[in-house]
Amino acid sequence: MTRALIIGGGIAGPVTAMALRRAGIEAVVHEAYPGGADHLGAFLVLFANGLAALRAIDAERTVRERSFPAETVEFVADTGEPLGTQPIAGSWDPGLSPRTVQRSVLYRALHEEAARRGIRVAYGKRLVDATTGPRGTVVAYFADGSRAEGDLLIGADGIHSATRAVLDPHAPPPRYTGYASVCGRTRATVHPAPPRTYRMIFGKRAFFGCTTSPDGTTHWFANIRGAELSRAELTAATPDRWRRHAAEALAGDRTPAAAIVAATGDAVIGMNTYDMPTTPVWHDSRTVLVGDAVHATAPNAAQGASIAIEDGVVLARCLRDLSGPEPAFRAYERLRRERVERVVALSAGLAGRARPGPGEEHGADGGEAAGPAARDADGDWLHGYRVDWDATVR
Repeated sequence: MTRALIIGGGIAGPVTAMALRRAGIEAVVHEAYPGGADHLGAFLVLFANGLAALRAIDAERTVRERSFPAETVEFVADTGEPLGTQPIAGSWDPGLSPRTVQRSVLYRALHEEAARRGIRVAYGKRLVDATTGPRGTVVAYFADGSRAEGDLLIGADGIHSATRAVLDPHAPPPRYTGYASVCGRTRATVHPAPPRTYRMIFGKRAFFGCTTSPDGTTHWFANIRGAELSRAELTAATPDRWRRHAAEALAGDRTPAAAIVAATGDAVIGMNTYDMPTTPVWHDSRTVLVGDAVHATAPNAAQGASIAIEDGVVLARCLRDLSGPEPAFRAYERLRRERVERVVALSAGLAGRARPGPGEEHGADGGEAAGPAARDADGDWLHGYRVDWDATVR
């Protein structure tokens, strides 16, 4: 049986492992964090395309049970004036309407499902190098001094991917988008969003979005323009500092945004946001990249998780149907590159529409939740994409 080493245990890692298992390929996930990464991240949206990819490997139900739906997005000006409502993109498919979930909850759900299927996760395994083994295999070396050998190596280790650096030392670095994203959640606010709705507020200094879950928790984000923060500055930033930063950026608006932020306790995080317009090298004869490691997207279209899930399922189909890793990797890149680079470009373009002009569609510069408004002029190519597991890759 073919043996795959997957580097990275976030979202793409366990999904790829489950897809490979369904394709008859053994996989071990190597997670850099010693006890997992279920403490990281804020909330995100899975759209119909991502949910359909999970359904293709029978993994949708476990995510659906731990998330909540939304079908409408409403827009509000900085003055508090309503700007209209519209259906959330992709909500035309009632079986796959968009779902909101805490990233940590999604992480645990995917890891539990992978474990139920007998997939092993090795923790504390931070990749430092990879070489070709004596029998044409690939050998991964980890920071703790250990090593692992397999028939192929899959880099699912995120935007700052060590696998990408090993594969191509000259790969372009991630591009800073020009803003920080601050995210939080609270049950203390007196300004919940309407049921099954995302509320998007075009503030003077920040774009704000929120949604309220059935248990009364309001999840929110604020995208704030500014210089890129250094690693030291990010490490030093406390929840209180991020909360004050967001509240100050929203204070001049006549909307509930600042009050929602002020009502939040320590459940606040902030981060620089990045994307990668293109990655020249996706693979060699034994190593391939998936998810943010190869096509990180700015959060504006809220597609990062969904297209990473698509990657894992498409890659597994290619490895199932084609003879040897290299032909499968070429087919995978052929099937994925144009689509994911188009998504990255779309998301980057949405960042420039934080304040829509007259006659423009009110949809756009959100964080992991702004994508509810994103729709393309030539049809729903974004959310209507489906992975056909039963189709043969040729």
